[in-house]
Amino acid sequence: MATKLDLSKQFKELYFPPKRPGLVEVPPLDFLVVDGRGHPEGGAFQEALQALYGAAYTLKFSTKASDPSLDWKVMPLEALWWVGGVEHLGLQAVDESRKEDWEWRAMIAQPDYVTGQMLDDARQELARKKKDVPRLADVRLERIDEGRCAQVMHVGPYNAERPTIEALHAFIDGQGLRIAGRHHEIYLGDPRRTAPEKLRTVIRYAVAAAG
Repeated sequence: MATKLDLSKQFKELYFPPKRPGLVEVPPLDFLVVDGRGHPEGGAFQEALQALYGAAYTLKFSTKASDPSLDWKVMPLEALWWVGGVEHLGLQAVDESRKEDWEWRAMIAQPDYVTGQMLDDARQELARKKKDVPRLADVRLERIDEGRCAQVMHVGPYNAERPTIEALHAFIDGQGLRIAGRHHEIYLGDPRRTAPEKLRTVIRYAVAAAG
């Protein structure tokens, strides 16, 4: 029996960091991604998630059906957040008063053997089965190379992240570094099934030398 690939175990340091800030080297990783703008609880974001998860699961199961040796765990949702085309805003990028202005890239990590053709085939299969996936054509495969990053695990509600983010910013400053990438979150809990105080979210920034 083939072993199911679990990228969260392969890259444990990326998906299960401690609750204190630290530095990590993130290798280039492949993702299914959908871009958009607006409130994370709004229709645009929900449509993007529908397309993203639909493509991710169809890709996984159609690939396994054609080659049983290729099987993997569908990874958790991740998102990059920014505002107004400016990528390195830090705390301003998650200003709760500006949610309608938030721009985002929703994404799910993929094994490195997934190809664009495999995604095209999965999109076609999903479109045959379901007629109401409006953002399906916008799902694409992209390699993201964050490199050196600072990250931390936040435990608690999403709307209570600010102290954790501030601590991460202070850590970055204390290391003589600056933020060099978009605000990155990885959502390890399902808010529909997990109590808010138990939700776990990885918060990450690519960093570079200050000055």
